[in-house]
Amino acid sequence: MSARGRILVERILAGITGVMGVVTIFWRTWIETLFGWDPDHANGSVEWLIIAGLFAACAAFSLLSRVEVRRLAAAQAQA
Repeated sequence: MSARGRILVERILAGITGVMGVVTIFWRTWIETLFGWDPDHANGSVEWLIIAGLFAACAAFSLLSRVEVRRLAAAQAQA
């Protein structure tokens, strides 16, 4: 996959995980609604872990994208 393709995939994944994090903040019962599974018996602890994980993934994908953009810019400057 080309560098531009990786950047696009990383940005899309960052967007999806960021949106899902925000959705989870406002709709915490989506796991129970969608899957019919209540892992924390309605105390909300799993939802907060999911929110933290989604925002961590969003930050990681964003940083990876930034690194790829800088790498691509440096390679183009040297060419």
